[in-house]
Amino acid sequence: MTTAPNTAAPNTAALRTAAPRTAVLRTEARLLAREPGSLFWIVCFPPLLLAILGAVPAFRDTQDGLDGLRVVDAYVPVAVLTGMIVAGVQAMPAGLTGYREHGILRRMSTTPVRPSALLSAHMLVHALAAVLSALLALAVGRLAYDVRLPEQPYGYLLALVLAVLVALALGSVISAVSRTVKIAGAVGTAVFFPMLFCAGVWIPVQAMPALMADIVGYTPFGAAAQALNAAAAGDWPGWSHLGVMAAWTVVLSVAAARWFRWE
Repeated sequence: MTTAPNTAAPNTAALRTAAPRTAVLRTEARLLAREPGSLFWIVCFPPLLLAILGAVPAFRDTQDGLDGLRVVDAYVPVAVLTGMIVAGVQAMPAGLTGYREHGILRRMSTTPVRPSALLSAHMLVHALAAVLSALLALAVGRLAYDVRLPEQPYGYLLALVLAVLVALALGSVISAVSRTVKIAGAVGTAVFFPMLFCAGVWIPVQAMPALMADIVGYTPFGAAAQALNAAAAGDWPGWSHLGVMAAWTVVLSVAAARWFRWE
């Protein structure tokens, strides 16, 4: 699964008529809105996947191997994380690398906007798209299949925010180490499928053998899945899982800052 990079330069007229950072943010939002492929995979695909799984009658019955949950219940956190993984690992690196490859970041140095403003706007737009995807997945689960909303909403929100941050940090590293859009796509794909596995796309974390669950708990999205599962059940997410996500965010952010080049 790949998303086409958008390498159009921000509208310079907009830069002259509004605050630079606000203008760039608006432009980035419009550019993403013109990318139906990216929007589909980030925003629409995760809730659609949940809707398809929930349409299977057997997946609406409780399962002993899932601690009494239904398959559709177990896949709501998975759908929530899928949109974040697509946004962070597939969509964002391709766009940022395209900007660098086509010299857009270099040309922006002659405008009132610094390249860092474009970077932060790009990350914020993809973060908002991932959050929208998560909200849609929760809504589909609740309205279509009577999945209970998270019983520990504050813990769920904290885990959700950390998951978004770690997805963006991972995408930033991919952008930093990729010289071209093709390399970004290849690296992103190599990271994409293992992250989906850790999030529970093929095997929900609750159904994994204990040792495997412990191992994926040390990965960014394995920890995120377990934190979201705990909050959905009414428990505060384990501090170890929150700590894993926070640690990955810090380490990946430092690595991205060290390796990232504007040209």
